[in-house]
Amino acid sequence: MTIHYEQVGGHVARITIDRPEARNSLDLHHFRDLANAWRRFRDDPADWVAVITGVDGNFMTGADLKTYVPQITALQAQILAGEIDEIDGCQLRDGTDAVLRSLKIYKPIIAAVDGPCVAGGMEMLGGIDIRIATERATFGVMEPKRGLFAGGGTTVRLPRQIPYPAAMEFLLTAEAFPARRALELGLLNEIVAEGELADRALEWAARITTNAPLAVQATKESVLRGLAVDQREAYKIESELAGKVFSSADANEGPKAFAEKRDPVWKGR
Repeated sequence: MTIHYEQVGGHVARITIDRPEARNSLDLHHFRDLANAWRRFRDDPADWVAVITGVDGNFMTGADLKTYVPQITALQAQILAGEIDEIDGCQLRDGTDAVLRSLKIYKPIIAAVDGPCVAGGMEMLGGIDIRIATERATFGVMEPKRGLFAGGGTTVRLPRQIPYPAAMEFLLTAEAFPARRALELGLLNEIVAEGELADRALEWAARITTNAPLAVQATKESVLRGLAVDQREAYKIESELAGKVFSSADANEGPKAFAEKRDPVWKGR
């Protein structure tokens, strides 16, 4: 199994991409498995925060160009011919789901990046909330160097997440940027030593899981939905979500625990 899903305790799930022989590039089946891991995280009420990482100094380098393009082309042709709608459980939407473009996940996600995070890795990073990396991590939107297009969300999300000139530096040069430059441009939250990456990611997760899960998820949902509409509509979304949170059991538990000088016990409802 190339995509590992572990429940590591404390309401935290860890997803690991484990294909070092291909620098953690993915073919049709691996994109399916990664998409399924995200769907599992989205749907499991026991998991409040996810950490995604790679193995052996690799994070994610996107599609395996030797195999994925022929596979996806063949799948598209068969779908258009009305012959099938999937191959071995693989569907066209798996690619965009895997890089978090088309999946709606309002639970927080943390990226622990060691090594290359380029092409599809950068696409996925745009759907991730907290990003930490090692000094040897690199970041780049490499598709134009291969005559391709970053159609997994990067041209839409990146200019909304970092300053426009910085986003265009990534998008137009198609170069790989070192971690320090990525931090300067606002792409990352922090850089840590290689041996500290895994623990630091879990520390970030623990900081988030001390908070009420419904409130955290509603906060992320308000941000993401609000970015897609004008300000007036965004305020409506915010008010809608605020109403749901304030009517929850956790909204009663939080002030009660504060008054009783104890840690709250969140129920997620």
